[in-house]
Amino acid sequence: QLQLVESGGGLVQPGGSLRLSCAASGATLDYHAIGWFRQAPGKEREAILCISYSGLTTNYVDSVKGRFTISRDDAKNTVYLQMNSLKPEDTAVYYCAGSPGAVCSDYQSWYDYWGQGTQVTVSS
Repeated sequence: QLQLVESGGGLVQPGGSLRLSCAASGATLDYHAIGWFRQAPGKEREAILCISYSGLTTNYVDSVKGRFTISRDDAKNTVYLQMNSLKPEDTAVYYCAGSPGAVCSDYQSWYDYWGQGTQVTVSS
């Protein structure tokens, strides 16, 4: 069974960058789609970006276009979320999730496996 662990969160100033990692164990990521989600205080969890098993990426949030990118390294069994030009409104708990369905979706129910989340705080 796929297990996911996020890391790389923390406190960063506006305009700064962070790279989140989603490390998988228990199974390989090869045939999984991996999505990144976030939940800001007082808001519902939302899909941000997803990468399919073939490397096709999908962006679900206009506000992160041009700033966030998703990538995968199947040799390391890890998916990354590179976040640049961070803004205070990016403050949230960030989750990665895996789906054996191989293709992307912004529906949370599509994903069977979830990490515990990592906090990202953007503040001066």
